[in-house]
Amino acid sequence: MNAVRVGRSRRRPVKTTGTLPPEGSGAAMDSGHTLPIRQWPITLVLAVVGIGLAVTVTSDFRYGLLTIGAGLLLGAVLRALVPEVGLLAVRSRFTDVLVLLFLGAVIVLLALIAQPDPWLQADVLEHLGKFIGRRH
Repeated sequence: MNAVRVGRSRRRPVKTTGTLPPEGSGAAMDSGHTLPIRQWPITLVLAVVGIGLAVTVTSDFRYGLLTIGAGLLLGAVLRALVPEVGLLAVRSRFTDVLVLLFLGAVIVLLALIAQPDPWLQADVLEHLGKFIGRRH
């Protein structure tokens, strides 16, 4: 016996319900402004990260990595404080801020402890190096 469902269709719905866009997914300004102006938060973050990449290639890698990390930390601050950030919003505000803070802090930390002549001494890393087998 074939059971027939009454009132249910296998077609996709015309309007999706139940999924909400990220909190800051609206444009940062109205449509009267050009796209880079409306998307100023992501444009600013990408500009800082691009400057960091250029510094990394042309100069000391530590300064470049610090600039890249600062760009990600700037993105976290913008996502936390600005109500509508356009394309900088990917998930919920909490998730975006947490991920940007984590990535920015890790990049800054790695730039500070990079060899040779690290700017920040971390005894934990020395112990870890000895544990892995590197004798110093």
